[in-house]
Amino acid sequence: MEILAFGVQADERPLLERAFAGRHQVRSLDVFLNRDTVPIAQHYEIVSTSVNADLSAEVLQSLAAGGTKMVAQRATGFNNIDLQAAADLGLSVGRVASYSPYAVAEFAWALALAVNRHLVRAAHRTRNFDFRLDGLMGRDLRGRTAGVLGTGKIGEAFTRIAHGFGMHLLGWDLAENPRCVELGMKYVGLEQLFAEADLVTLHVPLVAATRHLVDAAALAAMKDDAILINSSRGGLVDAAALVETLKAGRLTGVGLDVYEEEAGLFFFDKSLEVIGDDTLARLMTFSNVLITSHQAYFTEEAVGRIIETTVRNVEDHLAGRTNEHMLVTRGQLPAAER
Repeated sequence: MEILAFGVQADERPLLERAFAGRHQVRSLDVFLNRDTVPIAQHYEIVSTSVNADLSAEVLQSLAAGGTKMVAQRATGFNNIDLQAAADLGLSVGRVASYSPYAVAEFAWALALAVNRHLVRAAHRTRNFDFRLDGLMGRDLRGRTAGVLGTGKIGEAFTRIAHGFGMHLLGWDLAENPRCVELGMKYVGLEQLFAEADLVTLHVPLVAATRHLVDAAALAAMKDDAILINSSRGGLVDAAALVETLKAGRLTGVGLDVYEEEAGLFFFDKSLEVIGDDTLARLMTFSNVLITSHQAYFTEEAVGRIIETTVRNVEDHLAGRTNEHMLVTRGQLPAAER
């Protein structure tokens, strides 16, 4: 069988094709699945997608009409998938429930350290042989407070690193993680976390209840010299409100690996185009903002696990089995989703 894979990165392609070798052929495309590209999937029983695919009801209908029976998403988040539409169409939908929490947690820390110590500005200066330290003063993180929103596997990994730095730990989640509590984390309400944390990091999924979790009110509650890091989903932060906060001279630094309107921008070369997104363009102008293109997950270990799970999802679908990564199995939603 030939599988059609959308949104395959250059470094990912040989790993994906090697994993399926001897089982199935893979046709890898660098374009993302959306309403314009969905006709390419005509006659492909299995389609694999990446994090920014459009799997709305309209696109799923087109896939089903073209003969697709399974969508294997190579990502954890599924806020881009209309699961009820997939169930109604009799499709199977798989994802990667977890891969390497360390990849994302370590990258979140890379962003935090970079904005705290002004590494990008420093690197640009030294390339021009400007070795002054003006404006490069950072702060010790030891003794300061880290506020972790979402203490699942990634949040826990971030917390362990924060504990190693000697930071005080505040957490917010629907349920306490006992391993974080053992490290000294105190679970508090959102308002207290925003008010007391020197470093706020986001590790929650994007669902209706968490969209714009960091809104104008949350930003107003944060310390003027706080650092904000988002390596989870762009929609967790109200980007327009963030711009206004930064324009007011607040926040020491912001590190964003995701952006709420990143689809159609991230993973593409837009260097020769005019960017019509005024909010993103304005964010880029702040010297204390560091934006990367959704690469926190992008390590050899994490991508290898993602591909390994994708292969398993495909094989289980073909064998009529289900597993913990399947969101919809042959038109049936898990009981928790019904």
